[in-house]
Amino acid sequence: MELCGLLMNFQTKITIPHENVVLGNDFAPLMPALERRRLQCYAALILGDMLCLIGGYYLGGYVYRGMQGVSHSLVFGQLMLPAMITIALYNGTYSVRSLEDSRHGFARASAALALSFVIMQFIAFYTKSNDDFSRVGLTLGTLFAFGFLLFARLFLRQFVRWRCGAHVINELLIDDGGPPIRHRGTMRISAETFDLDPQLDDPHALHRIGLVMRNADRVIISSPPHRRSNWAMILKGANVAGEVVDEAVVELGALDAHVVANQGWLLVSSGPLALRARAAKRFLDLSLAGLAIIALSPVLLCVAVAVKLDDGGPIFFIQRRLGRGNRFFDMFKFRSMVADRGDADGTVSASRSDARITRVGKFMRRTSIDELPQLLNVLRGDMSLVGPRPHAIGSYAGDKLFWEVDPRYWHRHALKPGITGLAQIRGWRGATDKESDLQGRLDADLEYMKGWTLWRDLWILIATARVVVHERAY
Repeated sequence: MELCGLLMNFQTKITIPHENVVLGNDFAPLMPALERRRLQCYAALILGDMLCLIGGYYLGGYVYRGMQGVSHSLVFGQLMLPAMITIALYNGTYSVRSLEDSRHGFARASAALALSFVIMQFIAFYTKSNDDFSRVGLTLGTLFAFGFLLFARLFLRQFVRWRCGAHVINELLIDDGGPPIRHRGTMRISAETFDLDPQLDDPHALHRIGLVMRNADRVIISSPPHRRSNWAMILKGANVAGEVVDEAVVELGALDAHVVANQGWLLVSSGPLALRARAAKRFLDLSLAGLAIIALSPVLLCVAVAVKLDDGGPIFFIQRRLGRGNRFFDMFKFRSMVADRGDADGTVSASRSDARITRVGKFMRRTSIDELPQLLNVLRGDMSLVGPRPHAIGSYAGDKLFWEVDPRYWHRHALKPGITGLAQIRGWRGATDKESDLQGRLDADLEYMKGWTLWRDLWILIATARVVVHERAY
C-alpha cells in the first residue's frame, strides 16, 4: 500500500495517515456526508419555530386570563403558523447561513414572526374579527414567542454543531500547483500526493478524482493556467459547487463572470449605488443643503463681507477638482488665501504658518467655514453632503501624486465627492506630508463606498459636528 498524507486545514493543519484514507484501490470518503444532516437540522429548526410560536401564544394567553385566555390565543397562533413558516421558507430563515450563524437565523425568524403577525392583524381588521381576540393576550403571546425563538436558536446551534460539526458544508481545496490559497474551514489535499491528474481521456483518472470529491459540497481548484480548463470540465460533471482559482480575477477586480456570444466576459464594475439608493441620497442632499443655506444665510453673508473687507479680493476661491466618473468640476470655497497667491492645482498644501493665508482665512480654515459654499455644489449636483473628499489634480502625498501612491485611488470617484466623509470624521484631514496620510483617507473612502446606507450618511453628518474645529486645519 502506497504512503501519502492528507492535510486538513480547519483551525490548524492535521496530518492524517494515508492508511485511514485508502482501502485497496479505492478511497474511503475524506469527509462525512452532510446533506442529510443539514436536512435534519432544517427540520429541527422548523419544528422548533413551530413550538416557539404555539408555546408563546399558549403562555401569553395563560398569563393574561388563565385557560380561558389560552383558547383564544392558541387560535390566533394556529392561524399565524402557516403564514410564518411560509415567509420563513422564503426569507432565508432556513438556510446554510442560518445554520452557521444563530444570530442571523434569529433575526430572520423574528422578521417572519413579525410579518405574519401584521398580516393576521390586517386580515382580522378586514374580516371584523378583532374583537374575538384579546389585544393584551396577543401582545404577550408575541413577546413570549420572540423570547422562545431566541432561546431555541441558541440551543439548536449546539444541535447543529453536534450533527454537522464546526462547518455545515464540506469544502475541499485541491492544490494542483497553482496560486497558494488560504481559506479557513477548508480541507486541503495535494493533487500530487493523491495522484490526481485531470486527464479527460482517462476514465480511471476521473474515477480517482471523483472518489476524492465524494461528499464534498464545494470544491476549489488551484492549478496552473494550462490545466484549469480540464479541471473546469471535470467540476461541471462532479455534482458540486466548483471553483477554479484565477489570478486575473484579482488583477481586474472582477465582480462576476458570464458568457456572451461564446466569449467570456468579466464584470469589473457595477457602480456602488443602485437607482433607488441614488435617488434617496440625492433627496437627502437637496433637502438638507437647501435648509442649511437658508439657515446659515446670515453667516454666509457675514463671512462674504469679511473676506471682501479683509483685502478687497474676490469672495470665492474656485478650484478645479476631480469628481464622479473622474470628471472635473469647479468647487467653491470662501477665499482664505491672498488673491494672487492661491494654488489653483493644489500642488502646495497649506502649512500651519503659511504666509498665503489671510487673517480672516485663518479663522475660516480652523472652523471649516471656508467649506460652506460647497453647499452650492451640492445643489448643482457636482457634490454630495457625504462622500469622498474631492482632491486637486496637483496634490502630493510625500513626493508622489495621489494616484501614484495606490492604484485604487481612482475607485473613489465612483461616487459624488462629499463635503464631509468617513475619512474626515476619523481624523484624516489636513496636509498629506507622507504617503500614509493619503492611505488612511483612501481606505476610509473605499470602506464607505462598500457599505453605503442612508442612515450611515446621517450618522456621518452628525459626527462631523465634533470635528468641524480640528488641530490639522490650517
